[in-house]
Amino acid sequence: MRDNFETTIQNQKRQHDLELKALRSQMNPHFVHNSLNAIQYYIQQNDVETSENYLAKFSKLMRQFFDYSRRKSVSLSEEISLLDNYLQIEKLRFEEKIEYEIKVDPELDIEEEQIPSMLIQPLVENAINHGLFHKKGNGKVTVIFNFINANCFKVSVIDNGVGLKKTKELNTSIKSQNASHSSEVLTERIHFLNESGSWNVCHKMIDRSIEIGKTGTEIVLEFNQNYYDKN
Repeated sequence: MRDNFETTIQNQKRQHDLELKALRSQMNPHFVHNSLNAIQYYIQQNDVETSENYLAKFSKLMRQFFDYSRRKSVSLSEEISLLDNYLQIEKLRFEEKIEYEIKVDPELDIEEEQIPSMLIQPLVENAINHGLFHKKGNGKVTVIFNFINANCFKVSVIDNGVGLKKTKELNTSIKSQNASHSSEVLTERIHFLNESGSWNVCHKMIDRSIEIGKTGTEIVLEFNQNYYDKN
């Protein structure tokens, strides 16, 4: 009895620690700093419409981060809204250098289907900061939500940047720790979700640059939700 109680407390503590780490990984200080600098730039240029638009999107994104960080899961509709808002902000900052697309399988009921909170956005941010940032010329991020069956769906984050191998070389040379920290948080969270019994999440990374004619990295997450938790 006592052992079960202590195990429950330890699991709750681990979950809270991981939620806090996930929130920190989303509240990347470089992203916040760069966004505020960009807003300040448009204000100094007397571009009132763009600065107000930027500030409204940034404010909405912060509210979404804090709201979703308190929840174990969100609807696909909410997740897509957060991703679209985040990518619009990055688009304002990088302008023509970045394109993005979010594709949703029409078979998915995005209002009813749930997804663990705070898993996808850090992957999209890594795709921009570590895949596209080092690419010469313009880049694109594509997020695809695919229906697999009634209890399973797949999310792919694809960029056409420099590829996984080149990104690791560059991160090592500039001693970047953010990407590896985000990967560790993602691995821990997936491990904990799978331990919880509510989800079975499979995760794989594909270096598209090793194939002739392709560039970039593809991250695939497949979500299987426990039938009884879903109902």
